[in-house]
Amino acid sequence: MEDALSSGGYYPPVGFYFKVDFINIGNDNDTRFQSVGGLNMELDVENIKEGGQNLFEHKIPGRSKFSDLSLKRGLLLDSEVIKWVKNALYNREFVPVNMNIHLLNNEHNPLLTWKVFKAWPRKWNVSDLNATENSIMVETLEIAYNYFKVEKG
Repeated sequence: MEDALSSGGYYPPVGFYFKVDFINIGNDNDTRFQSVGGLNMELDVENIKEGGQNLFEHKIPGRSKFSDLSLKRGLLLDSEVIKWVKNALYNREFVPVNMNIHLLNNEHNPLLTWKVFKAWPRKWNVSDLNATENSIMVETLEIAYNYFKVEKG
């Protein structure tokens, strides 16, 4: 019997089963988020003008840039991560931490892990209070960091 990969039966993993670990901060509830955005990386481009060449500019790769992370979840009333965030925002005590963002399979094992280095909180907000809607309170964290690496498993 042919395996699924050789017969063209590969299915990409689903993006809804994941967990977020703040290394040395938080409890089991602090790993559960509704969404994670901003896992992207790009290169700056430096344009070099050459004397006598008016047709084009040379483009060379510059530094890598990583977008801020945006983490959303239902509002937690007791969260070590939010204590870390508030300590930074209120007291200006920034304690960078490493994070792991795991994409999981149906057996709870990591398929891919984004290892995020030297993360610190930039912003914290909660959804609007609205008496005409029946929705949960959602908190959003914006996290700045130096860089990430992606590892299998």
